[in-house]
Amino acid sequence: MPHSQTSAPRDGLLKGRLARGASPWLLPTVATAALSLVRARKSGRWAAVAVPTTALAAGMLWFFRDPEREITQGRVISPADGVVQSIMPWKDGRTRVAIFMSPLNVHVNRAPLAGTVTSVEHIPGGFVPAFNKESENNERVVWHFDTELGDIEMIQIAGAVARRIVPYIPQGTKVEQGERIGLIRFGSRVDIYLPEGVEVDVEVGQVTTAGVTRIDRD
Repeated sequence: MPHSQTSAPRDGLLKGRLARGASPWLLPTVATAALSLVRARKSGRWAAVAVPTTALAAGMLWFFRDPEREITQGRVISPADGVVQSIMPWKDGRTRVAIFMSPLNVHVNRAPLAGTVTSVEHIPGGFVPAFNKESENNERVVWHFDTELGDIEMIQIAGAVARRIVPYIPQGTKVEQGERIGLIRFGSRVDIYLPEGVEVDVEVGQVTTAGVTRIDRD
């Protein structure tokens, strides 16, 4: 399916940016790596420390990357990078599409449609692996968007490692399709509920890219 190109979301055009909300994890890791590298010039003991701390800092920089995207034009686009874990009809006629995000994926989530954020609710819970059925009781943030298709529900679910979900915008904010709306630190899952009558155009096992992969069919 060809992708129509539109302007990037309004939150900046900086290339190679890092995700908002990364500082509590990233700054101490990078500072420790920098210190160990400086001291490694004079001490073999510090040289042994410098290798793992530098590798960890590089891994953190990779994990918290936040690349710009050419936003696809379509009714509903993927809010997350990852793999479609399940597609499940819901009792109320909606269809839930669950996207599993591994630690290798970009973990910044994007608005699946343009509209107004009508609700952002944080719900405490557990931290079992996000690919388990029991993860539905994990720590999560439930979003509701008022859109041209009506109410759209999206849920950010923390995983076994992810211990913090960071919403970027509050209730009442108007968002553009594909705009960055929040971050889940480390492995996790994002569920989106398509309204009754909206057909799914992805398959279980399919790789998705936030802001790029269209998940509904005309």
